[in-house]
Amino acid sequence: MNITQFEDKPLAHYSYTIISDNKMAIVDPSRDPKPYYKLAEKENAKIVAVFETHPHADFVSSHLQIHKETGATIFVSKLVGANYPHKTFDDGDVFNLGSIQFSAINTPGHSPDSITIIAKNNADYAMFSGDTLFIGDVGRPDLREKAGNMKAKREELAKSMYQTMQTKFNDLPDNTIVYPAHGAGSLCGKNLSKDASSTLGRERKENWAFKNLTEDDFVNHILKDQPFIPSYFGYNVDINKVGAKAYEQSISEAKFQFKAGSFEDNAIIIDVRNEADFKKNHLKGSINIMAKTENDKFETWLGSIVKPEETFYVVLNSVEDKDEILHRIAKIGYENQLKGTLTLDDSSFESTETLDLADFKNNTDEYTIVDIRNKSEVEEGKFFDNAISIPLNELRDSEEDIPTDKPIVVHCAGGYRSAAGSSIVATLKTKTKVYDLGETVKEFKG
Repeated sequence: MNITQFEDKPLAHYSYTIISDNKMAIVDPSRDPKPYYKLAEKENAKIVAVFETHPHADFVSSHLQIHKETGATIFVSKLVGANYPHKTFDDGDVFNLGSIQFSAINTPGHSPDSITIIAKNNADYAMFSGDTLFIGDVGRPDLREKAGNMKAKREELAKSMYQTMQTKFNDLPDNTIVYPAHGAGSLCGKNLSKDASSTLGRERKENWAFKNLTEDDFVNHILKDQPFIPSYFGYNVDINKVGAKAYEQSISEAKFQFKAGSFEDNAIIIDVRNEADFKKNHLKGSINIMAKTENDKFETWLGSIVKPEETFYVVLNSVEDKDEILHRIAKIGYENQLKGTLTLDDSSFESTETLDLADFKNNTDEYTIVDIRNKSEVEEGKFFDNAISIPLNELRDSEEDIPTDKPIVVHCAGGYRSAAGSSIVATLKTKTKVYDLGETVKEFKG
């Protein structure tokens, strides 16, 4: 089978195209459909189908845009209750694309409305498992208690996932290639492998979810130590249920100010420049969520720190970065609340003091230390015994939990998150000195 995998590294998201007889199907497409269009042109293929394995929580899909621009049919489970033109695709339903036969398996667990897409060509099998079966893990069951038309408690979905893993894939051969919607780094699962694909035979041997567990043991394991849920997850489920506005149209409406010398607005300010430039000069009250490379989890932290109903501005390093940053904002549907982007001129705004590292090392008790790592990270061990633990995604709501009788030092595990964390604390505690331990935190690892 002619299958192409596309990777969105910041969100650890995989999408797919399948081509047969000059016809193309797309599975779980990203916000910008252009990469699929380019491949279709290259292969002289007509896009005729889009499969949505479920309403995604961590990114906005382009399924509706692709339908409008190509005429492709959107296939999705009837359980989604989708508010866009579609054809239901559930247990027993079949769609033929050239020599490939697609079929659906209802696989609840990550969400009540999840399906796995099976592609068969003679003796070759592939499964597009969405957020149900990952490489080395399965999808988390705690994202749909507050989002989507079909609410489900995490315990109910965990039990559904158990039944899915016990019964739904038994008729598929070991040589079935497993293509998930996410890899390592995604918050849609707990312990995902770095591998981009696998075989069902390998997963049956190595994936914990295929082990001979009781339902209670399975449920306890899958619910334990799941990562936090970013603010934007429920918002994206709702967007994907109705379909998003066309990508390029949505980002074209953002205002831009070049070399701003002043700024007055009560909206949140997100500064995506590198840490050194931010600390040297930044707008008062701004939050430093760096977006230097695709390895930076800018989308995740933007959607964790800023809530879906909040408006914000973005400070850019250069006008050359504008399109890329707009693209990254649109991937989580936040372009609707973006009031504008801007670059700064040479005016002096605010600066951040550098921590006297020698003094800190010798007198840690004379500082209030705030550990902004996730709860599961802290449970594995603290860097400083006297640190206050407040996860980064909860920091903006924690003003009363941080004392001001000492200078404040903020740290994470490697330095990226503490740039954001220290800038948030500085806005909460304007009369107290706030320092970022940054990458120097590595010197304190036990």
